[in-house]
Amino acid sequence: MFSKIMVPVDLVHKDSLAKALEVAGDMAKRHGAGIEVVSVGGALPGKLGHTPEEFGETVRGFAKELSEKFGVPVEGDPVISHDPEIETTKALMREIERTGADLVIVASHEPGVLEHVFSSHGGYIAQHAKCSVFVVR
Repeated sequence: MFSKIMVPVDLVHKDSLAKALEVAGDMAKRHGAGIEVVSVGGALPGKLGHTPEEFGETVRGFAKELSEKFGVPVEGDPVISHDPEIETTKALMREIERTGADLVIVASHEPGVLEHVFSSHGGYIAQHAKCSVFVVR
């Protein structure tokens, strides 16, 4: 049913991704699918790397850990943005198209007042992606 599962990840908040990653691993095993974890980061030094190359190594290392944990192919896809706060949602939408994902599994938090005014990344993706989207709370 699904062959490519994309999972957007913010590795600074890795602990909040556990449920979504478990769902992705389970779905990949059930359907013989591959997983692509996508993380959007900036070109400036940050918590996940001092350079875009280090950021990429961090994302690919995380993907390798997931592959070993779930026993399915997992690719790490670091996306460098000039302004991740502003460009993350658009970057993720581009990655859905580029990867050919037929399922996106995205972690979400309990919606608050701001989500009634401004859409979250997951909410926007669920409304606008051309593929199936599974929002895990």
